[in-house]
Amino acid sequence: MTNPFFKNYGPLKLIDVCKILKFKNGNINKKTKIFDISDLNSASSKDITFLHSNKYKTQALITKAAACITTKNLQDSLPDKCEKIIVENVLISTAKVTEILYPDSVNDDFDNSVKEISKTKFKNKVEFGKNVLIGSNVKIGKNCLIGHNSIIEKNVIIGDNCSIGSNTIIRNTILKNHIKVLDGCVIGKKGFGFFPNNGNNYRFPQIGIVLINDYSEIGCGSTIDRGSISNTVIGKNTYLDNQIHIAHNVKIGDNCIIAGQVGFAGSSTLGNNVMIGGQAGISGHLKIGNNIKIGGGSGVIKDIPDNSRVMGYPAKDLKEFIKENK
Repeated sequence: MTNPFFKNYGPLKLIDVCKILKFKNGNINKKTKIFDISDLNSASSKDITFLHSNKYKTQALITKAAACITTKNLQDSLPDKCEKIIVENVLISTAKVTEILYPDSVNDDFDNSVKEISKTKFKNKVEFGKNVLIGSNVKIGKNCLIGHNSIIEKNVIIGDNCSIGSNTIIRNTILKNHIKVLDGCVIGKKGFGFFPNNGNNYRFPQIGIVLINDYSEIGCGSTIDRGSISNTVIGKNTYLDNQIHIAHNVKIGDNCIIAGQVGFAGSSTLGNNVMIGGQAGISGHLKIGNNIKIGGGSGVIKDIPDNSRVMGYPAKDLKEFIKENK
C-alpha cells in the first residue's frame, strides 16, 4: 500500500468499476476484483493502474496490473493479460476510482483529534515548547525536540534524534532518524491535484505520504506535498534551503543540496548528488540524473542526463549558456 495511514475500502469488482466509468465491454472478467490502485511500476496483479501519456509506454509494457484505465490510442501499449478500461479522460476516471477506494483522502481539513502534548504520552519523552499539539496515530522516537506552536497532526511517524522547529505543521509523513525540520514548514498536506471538468474542478485524492530519509534538513518556510498515487520522497543527507516547494510524487535522491525558492512540479525525479541554485524551477514528470548541477534561476523543462551542468531558460549545457551570454 502506498499510504499506511488512509483506510482502503476495497476490494471492488472490476465489472463495477467499469459501470462507474461507463465503460461497456462484455469481455471483462466478472470475477476479477481490484484491491488497490497504484502507478504502472508499483501495481500488482490485484491492482488497477492508469496510462494517460506516451511518456509512460515503457512502464506500461511491463506493468503487472490486473487492469488499466487508459485511452483507445494507448491500449496497445499494455500487456495482453491487463484488462483495458477505455475512457475519454484518464485522470478524472482515475480520480473517481481512487476516491471510492480511499474516500478519507479527498478532504484535508484541520485535525480535530489533536491534544496539548502535555496531555499525551509524549509529555515526558519529548522536549517541547509552548502550545504544541499532537494528533492521533503519532509515533515519536528518542531525543526529539518540537518548537513552539507546532502541530504534529494525525498519521505521523518521527524517528530518533529529530528536531521540529516552531510554527510547523506535519501530517501523513514519515521522518526517519536525525532529521531537522526548521521553522514554518508545512509537510504532508494534499498537493495541487485537480482537473477542470464541465466548468468545475475535480479534485484528485492524494493517497500518498511524504517520506524523509536520515540526516536530511528541511529549511524554513518550505512546503512538501504528500504523494497522489505514489509517495513524495526526500533522500538521505539531502539539504533543502528556505522557502522551497516540492509537489506531489517528487523523488529527490541522496546527498542533494537545493538552494532557496526552488520549485518542483509534480512527479519529477532527481538522482543523487544534485545541486540546484536558488529560484530555479523544475517542470513536472522529468528525470534529472545523478551528479547534476543546475544554475540559479534556471528553468528545467526536459530530462537531464547524468554528470551534466546546465543553466538558463530553458536550461542548457553550462558551456553553451556562457558562450551565448558573454
